[in-house]
Amino acid sequence: MTFLVGESEAGQRLDLALALLADVSRSQARRWIDLGYVRLNGRSAQASHRVGPGDTVEACPPAPRPSDVAAEPIPLCVLYEDADIVVVDKPAGLVVHPAPGHPGGTLVNALLHRCSGLSGVGDVLRPGIVHRLDRGTSGVLVVAKNDAAHRHLSRQFHDHSVLRVYRALVRGVPREEEGRIDLPIGRHGRDRKRMSVRARVTREAHTAWHVTRRFERSGRSWLEVSPETGRTHQIRVHLAAAGLPIVGDPVYGRRGRTPVETEIDRPALHAAVLGITHPASGAPLRFEAALPEDIAHLIDALGRREASR
Repeated sequence: MTFLVGESEAGQRLDLALALLADVSRSQARRWIDLGYVRLNGRSAQASHRVGPGDTVEACPPAPRPSDVAAEPIPLCVLYEDADIVVVDKPAGLVVHPAPGHPGGTLVNALLHRCSGLSGVGDVLRPGIVHRLDRGTSGVLVVAKNDAAHRHLSRQFHDHSVLRVYRALVRGVPREEEGRIDLPIGRHGRDRKRMSVRARVTREAHTAWHVTRRFERSGRSWLEVSPETGRTHQIRVHLAAAGLPIVGDPVYGRRGRTPVETEIDRPALHAAVLGITHPASGAPLRFEAALPEDIAHLIDALGRREASR
């Protein structure tokens, strides 16, 4: 694999830059470097070396060992599938890949049962995973079925050429019709499971939003949100920082719900639209996932309350 360092990676440690470029974990990138599988501008380099714009990073790791993640017959809503990719409508509550505390019952377990194979690029616990949705977020997600597709899709996400549109129900009614949040995001200083716009070490993050419906009586707004970068918990963190926390978010939201909102046990956030370029044919593809029942019910209830004014 050969990568050209861009402005977004410039100044980063080699292990972090490689992790971003190759879409692997930082620990795996560090192992590749330590074992001599990586060259920077044609020479070996330390993981701590800072890369610059225009630098060339070459990685020639050995073939990944087979995944020992078990296949499980978990039902899936498949929106599209061919020899290169599978696109699913992930339900809320389904974890994307195995991790500490979630050894099974994940989307990866379900896909291994359905598909004859997934991409081996990346961590063996995450075969085929190009991007992720939080456990509580529903919606469209694409998975690579071979290594070539994985690298092509990873590059699209890295270059921010992917169309992503989310729907979110938030607390608050902004005066503006639309807005943009440009706040860097990093790991929370005290709680490593959280992200923050006030972290000491951050990465740039950009999110655009506009109001599609206002529920003045309930003090709620229905937003269409387009993340222009892909940081962990980005939409949830950005909207909370802008004073528009997502309804039902137990981490970044605020306490206090209307009676109807107590019926939803996850953030009211849905990945509605995903647009990509097919990794083999180059054809533009657009997928849309219908609004799940729990959020649709909540929107209907708020609409009825608004109409009863």
